[in-house]
Amino acid sequence: MPSRGVAAPPVAADYQRSLALRGDWSHLTRDVPFPARWSDDGKTLYYRKTVQEGFAFVAMDRATLRKAPAFDAKRIAAALGRATGERVTGRDLPFDSFTIRGNPRHLEFMIHDEDWSCGLQDDACGPVQTGLRPRGFDAVRDLRVPARNTPVPSPDGTWEAFVRADNVVVRAKAGGAETRLSLDGTASDFYDPESIVWSPDSRHLAVLRVRPGFARYVTRVEAAPRDGGQPRIHTQLYPKPGDIIDSEQPVLFDVASGRGRDIRTDDFADAYPLRNGDVGWSRDGKFLMFPFVQRGYQRAGFISVEVETGRAHLAADERARTFVDAGRLYEHVVGNEGRELIWVSERDGWRHLYLFDMTTGHIERQITKGPWVVREVLRVDDRKREIWFGASGMTPGEDPYFVHYYRIGFDGSHLTALTPETANHHAAISPDGALLADTYSRVDLASRSMLRSAEDGHVVGSVETGDDTGLRATGFRPPEVFHAKGRDGTTDIWGLVVRPRDYDPARKYPVVENIYAGPHDSFVPKDFWPFGYHSGGDKVIGMQALADLGFIVVQIDGMGTANRSRAFHDVAWKNLADSGFPDRILWHRAMAARDPSYDITRVGIYGGSAGGQSALNALLFHPEFYKAAVAFAGCYDNRMDKIDWNEQWLGWPVDESYVRASGVENAGRLQGRLLMIVGEQDANVDPSSTFQVASALIRANKNFELLVVPGGGHATGRSEGPIGYAERREFGFFVRTLQDGREPDWNRLSETDRTNRHEE
Repeated sequence: MPSRGVAAPPVAADYQRSLALRGDWSHLTRDVPFPARWSDDGKTLYYRKTVQEGFAFVAMDRATLRKAPAFDAKRIAAALGRATGERVTGRDLPFDSFTIRGNPRHLEFMIHDEDWSCGLQDDACGPVQTGLRPRGFDAVRDLRVPARNTPVPSPDGTWEAFVRADNVVVRAKAGGAETRLSLDGTASDFYDPESIVWSPDSRHLAVLRVRPGFARYVTRVEAAPRDGGQPRIHTQLYPKPGDIIDSEQPVLFDVASGRGRDIRTDDFADAYPLRNGDVGWSRDGKFLMFPFVQRGYQRAGFISVEVETGRAHLAADERARTFVDAGRLYEHVVGNEGRELIWVSERDGWRHLYLFDMTTGHIERQITKGPWVVREVLRVDDRKREIWFGASGMTPGEDPYFVHYYRIGFDGSHLTALTPETANHHAAISPDGALLADTYSRVDLASRSMLRSAEDGHVVGSVETGDDTGLRATGFRPPEVFHAKGRDGTTDIWGLVVRPRDYDPARKYPVVENIYAGPHDSFVPKDFWPFGYHSGGDKVIGMQALADLGFIVVQIDGMGTANRSRAFHDVAWKNLADSGFPDRILWHRAMAARDPSYDITRVGIYGGSAGGQSALNALLFHPEFYKAAVAFAGCYDNRMDKIDWNEQWLGWPVDESYVRASGVENAGRLQGRLLMIVGEQDANVDPSSTFQVASALIRANKNFELLVVPGGGHATGRSEGPIGYAERREFGFFVRTLQDGREPDWNRLSETDRTNRHEE
């Protein structure tokens, strides 16, 4: 048997090939469909698919299955280019999913987490302006911006309500004198005009009275504006853990009598602010209803208010010893009559659907049950008393993260599987509830899309069948899926492995882990599309680019992440320093025992945002295993980061758990080699988090590397900034620290040299 050798360090041409891999490979598949959406009338299915040199946007007629371009992509590209000042082509529009609605018709989509709209007749493109007052992470209203105070008409068209001088006013819609319904509103305790909601019978209205929270602002200096000139100052409303948040008091007004009544309930005390649209009415106008999450995320529920008496009671109550996952709450008022409520709960240790009696707050029955997880609810049919939902972990022997879709009765009967293929499914149900548009794939199976009956799942028609022949012909090798036992010795931990295209099992390869351990989700890819369904972030293709420089690159979902049991998830509670490392290290060791080429004496790790915090923590808390780390835009001290994400997992008030996870407090523990990369204008994670770690490392006399990208945002190194620059710095760092190699002298390479090397 040949001796195990070590591959030669990469040269400039190898880096260039890796950095060009996304561009070289991204258009080699054909007819790979992305998850679809239905038109509002349910007659048309809209989706994106891969074609030669880019993407096409398709509209398929439901009745005939005929396909046509959904819109003129070249025109939209030109309009988007004018609106953004960026180069946009019709074959590479910067969004994955879209909707067409309205008259005149307009195209709706998202760019960089911002809603956009383009008119299909006038080609006018721009961000969607809601006119609503911004809020800092949904916790504090930005009082620098006036609230939208457009009069809100009553359903019968008789009245309209608005706020004048911080108080609620009504007047006849046809004109006439104004009637003040409140007199106690002040600038420091005001009625919010954006929260006004009329009862269906137009007799009552509800509104929130608000005591403003603490307006904390983060200040950033833009040292090198792209258009030249002097540095600029940017301020951002940025509430942090422990800050005083907006306090809201629901108030109910009787329009005829002018009487107002505060909705008093201890259950709503210390609640996080409600979102626009959270407050609603029963169809008969007898009940006012709204959800709540108490601060600290250990209690949530749904409140029903009897309008005639003002009595408020819990229609559903969710409590947790650790946390209630607010991002995964779901409620549906059956028939909108205020009598029954479908609610998601983890009270039996798994995320399931329950039917509550809203008048008593008692559970009528548990609808779904078993050692598996409800992932989403597609549709509730109140008349048929049936639910369509997605779930994972129900099929024995299958990857427990694969989502399948099901139909079930309110009483838990007639559970029907609708998407049987062993794959990860994305489904959209037609507005009439008759059809499912099902797109499914695996990392080793190109995406397929079809129409199914929502009754029993039988295939009605084929939409698209993806073809990855061209991609595989260039050397694409699907990631290897691997699972091993976690820290408890019984739970399977799932991950995937990406090897170099010239992988030689007779060699020893250093290992690099791509980590994101945020408790809000699971992250190991389950879908085929190696470039990701959404813009930004790390994809399989990025892992392949690094692997081709002589590494084995892996990604793992350890304990503390979501979409498994409650116990699996609870590991994260007040324990963000854990990041699933005990499970990850066992997974690595199991992989090494199986594969001699997997060298766990040379393990590196990289990640961004919460993954950046985890990458640093690998060197602080597990230096015996991890030797090098690249941390992008990390929230290294959770006291410096945004309020909502951090209080969700570490609780409130701020306590010792924030200190235990802090890279600042633990900087003196650093061992191994560290590179931190941060964008100067990061609006997601306060850049001060990076600089405070750097300061602490210097005080501790620790060596490290720091790259600050002027003007860069949160995604610096992935989808922003100089193309490939931060990523090349990451690649070179791992070559130096794990391979003992030397990077090319990039400063001495001319553009001609680089081009020639790439063409080699």
